[in-house]
Amino acid sequence: MRRIGIDVGGTNTDAVLIEAGRLLRSVKAPTTEDVTGGIVAALQRLAPGPGVDAVMIGTTHFVNAVVQRRHLARVGGLRIGAPATVSLPAFTDWPEDLRAAVDGGFWAVAGGHDYDGRAFLPLDRAAVEAAGLEMRARGLRAVAVTALFSPLTGEHEREAAEILGRILPDAAITCSHEVGGIGLLERENGALLNAALVPLAAATVRRFEAAIAALGIAAPLYLTQNDGTVTDARRAARFPVFSFACGPTNSMRGAAWLSGLRDAVVVDVGGTTADFGHLRGGFPREANAVVQVGGVRTLFRMPDLVSIGLGGGSLVDAATGEVGPRSVGYRLTSEALVFGGETLTATDVAVAAGLVALGDAARVRDLPPDLPERVMARIRARIEEHVDRVKTAAGDVTLIAVGGGAFLVPDRLAGVARVLRVPHGDCANAVGAAIAQVSGEVDQIYQGLSREQAIAAARRLAEARAEAAGAAPGTLSLVEAEDMPVAYLPGNAMRVRVKVVGDIAAA
Repeated sequence: MRRIGIDVGGTNTDAVLIEAGRLLRSVKAPTTEDVTGGIVAALQRLAPGPGVDAVMIGTTHFVNAVVQRRHLARVGGLRIGAPATVSLPAFTDWPEDLRAAVDGGFWAVAGGHDYDGRAFLPLDRAAVEAAGLEMRARGLRAVAVTALFSPLTGEHEREAAEILGRILPDAAITCSHEVGGIGLLERENGALLNAALVPLAAATVRRFEAAIAALGIAAPLYLTQNDGTVTDARRAARFPVFSFACGPTNSMRGAAWLSGLRDAVVVDVGGTTADFGHLRGGFPREANAVVQVGGVRTLFRMPDLVSIGLGGGSLVDAATGEVGPRSVGYRLTSEALVFGGETLTATDVAVAAGLVALGDAARVRDLPPDLPERVMARIRARIEEHVDRVKTAAGDVTLIAVGGGAFLVPDRLAGVARVLRVPHGDCANAVGAAIAQVSGEVDQIYQGLSREQAIAAARRLAEARAEAAGAAPGTLSLVEAEDMPVAYLPGNAMRVRVKVVGDIAAA
């Protein structure tokens, strides 16, 4: 296939053209405040020509909306599980400013299932209807439905969503079993965030599609997800939370493809942040614990990453040698000293140290002679510390350094056997988007089956989900399978996680 991969970062928008497993071209353009402007500029520079089969975009637009508390819809939270689950209402423990932007009310009704899959109580349909009428009276257009143990069976969530859909035909309704796993409050939080973002996601996808069409590119649009795979634009607009960490994930997938390595530590240094992660089988290792997003505890698939405020645009204190966490971001090419600005950044220090040739080096000749050495010593110490944090075993590792700010990574580091720099590594994020596959994942409890039978059943379900998401059936392969006995359940119960991936089905 002939694919375009695009990654919208905080500083640059990168684009690559890949055909028949070869990277033909890569370009960069400054990210714009409206996001689409940077995409259009990058595509114009890329000049892909006719015959594009797919466009894959990775964007931090949705997670930025949560972090910055902007463009969020007010959400009605419906929890099915009363009276057992009402002591902690929805939006509990949320940051006050985020709660003020999203909280549209909380309703609890009877229903849900118990830990063994049996109905806890019948769904109170009348109460669901009453809640829907109150939501309509409040003018809500986003709803999150969460039921007790719904990952075992989403029956009550789907039934409640159908009732609410009749009362609120224009509302964006998110069912929690489609977003997260076992863990009521964290799964509910993920559903609430997703519902708050659906209107923004729908508008963003429409703008992406319009930008691509305006350039004469007649190809389906896909958005990248947290696990290094893609989904079609329509599904991405329904589940924006699955794209929260797609930027660093794309970089890790791109690093694996460009280097040919399937197991290594990756550092992606951009203009604002440096992200550290561990490749396992060519995919980022996933976090098994609760992940906080914008100060909210959530529970859905996310890569196990460590991020620090270190990048090419990071501000440098000339007196102390401190670097970051503040950054000039996408204004690097206008505010950094070497580009004619008045702000001392990590890029300026790297130019002064002879690590990279950018802009006008004459503008940093008057920096204190010892400053580059002091700053690079601090950067070295921070990188060594965070490489150690993402290691899974003692000993030296291979570190793949990618991203536009990879010149900040020293060639020699404690705990690192070698630092590998790959061609086109500055656009690894866009490469990761372009090569992404479609995934299907299952995280479910099975009872009364042997280990082999449970994994086989989960794999069949995962493959069906992958095909529904657009994967070609003959290309599906198993990425990971994990099982864990659940001692407190009867019937040889076990929790099984299975993930499969496959190539995008031809249109």
